[in-house]
Amino acid sequence: MRIFSRKKDEKELALVFDIRSSSVGGAFFEIQKQGIPKIILSIREPIIFENEVNIDRFLSLTIKSLEIVASKLCMMGIGKPIKIFCVLSSPWYASQTRVIKLEKNTPFLFTSKLVDDLIKKEINIFEEEHLKNFSNSNNKTRLIEFKNMKTLLNGYQTSNPFNKKTKKLEMVVFLSIGGDQILKKIEETIFRHFHSNDIRFSSFVMASFIVSRDMFLDQDSFLLVDIGGEITDISMIKKDILNDSISYPLGYNFMIRKIAENLNCTLGEAKSLISLYKDDHIEESAEKKFEPIMNKLKMEWLKGFQESLVNLSNDISIPATVFITVDQNLADFFSKIIKNEQFNQYTLSESEFKIIFLGIQTLHNITTFKENVIRDPFIIIESIYINRFIC
Repeated sequence: MRIFSRKKDEKELALVFDIRSSSVGGAFFEIQKQGIPKIILSIREPIIFENEVNIDRFLSLTIKSLEIVASKLCMMGIGKPIKIFCVLSSPWYASQTRVIKLEKNTPFLFTSKLVDDLIKKEINIFEEEHLKNFSNSNNKTRLIEFKNMKTLLNGYQTSNPFNKKTKKLEMVVFLSIGGDQILKKIEETIFRHFHSNDIRFSSFVMASFIVSRDMFLDQDSFLLVDIGGEITDISMIKKDILNDSISYPLGYNFMIRKIAENLNCTLGEAKSLISLYKDDHIEESAEKKFEPIMNKLKMEWLKGFQESLVNLSNDISIPATVFITVDQNLADFFSKIIKNEQFNQYTLSESEFKIIFLGIQTLHNITTFKENVIRDPFIIIESIYINRFIC
C-alpha cells in the first residue's frame, strides 16, 4: 500500500532526529487520520565546520549539535512523544542490498524458521564485511534496518510465500547497520532529555527511496543523490527496488576547504565567496581569480560522481530521472554541475538526465504544518516515511 493512503483513528505525537554530516535536525509531528503528518515544531543546528575531518572529533561535534537540538525541543514543553526516531545519513551508517538464494533438487517448504536462518546468516556476513568501517566502535555493529523488498518462488514474485513449496527461493533484502558505540552515544544524548530508551533508527536512503517512489508513481527506475557536507551518496532504483548504493567522500564542505586553502582565507570567507559566486554577485576582479579554482573543484566532484555511476551500472542502463537532496541554497548549484556534463560518454545512461530537487516546493502539500513552522525538506521526507510505520 502506498504511503499516502494510510489511515489513522487518532492523533499521536512523534519525535524525529535527523543526523547528517553537516547539521542535526529535530521535529515534533502529529500523525493525522488521513496519514499525512502535521509538523508542529522543527529546528536545525549546524555541526561546527573545521579545516580537517577527524572522525572522533567529528562525532563529538555531531553529538554536541544533537544535544542542542534535543535540549531546545525538550524545553518547548510540547509533550511526551509516543515514539522517537533517529534517521541517519552518511557516514553514520552502512547499507547494502543483498540477494538471498536457495535452490534444491526437491521441493522444500518456505517457513519462518527457514527464512530466519537465511536472514541471520546474511546479516552476519554483512556485518563482518563492514566492521572495518566502525573501527572506533570497539568492532561492534548493530543492525538498524531490515527490509524485504522482493521474494520470488521458482522465479515468480509473491507477496505471501509462507508455507508454499518451491525448488528455488530468491529474496532481495535491504540491510543497514551502525557502529554500536555511536548509536549508544546518540541514545544517551536523547535519553537525557526525553527519558526514553525506545529509539528506532533508520537510514535516510530508505526514507527518501520510499517517499520518492510513492510520490512519483510513473517512475519505477531513478537515481537518488544525497549531497551532504562531507559525503555524496548515490543510490540506483530499478523497477521499484533499491538496487544498490555507493558513496564518495566529497560533499560541499570539501569545496569550502579548498577555496580557503587556495585563497589563504578563513572557512567563513570561503563559504561567503562560494555563495556570492553561485548567485552571480561576486565582484568581477575577485571572480577572475576565483572561477578557475571553482571550475577545478566542480570537475573534481563531478569525477567522483561519474566514477560512482560507472561502478553502480554493472553493465545495466542508468536511469534518466535523478532525485537530489541537498541544502536548499545549493540545489541549483549542484543541478547545474550535473546538467552541464555529458554523462553518456561515461555511463550507459538511458537519456539526458532529468533532475528533480526534493525541496519544499516538490514536497508541497504532502505534509501539513503548524503556523510559522520551518519547512525542512529532510524532516518532511522522514516524517512521511515514519508515518507509514506508525500507522
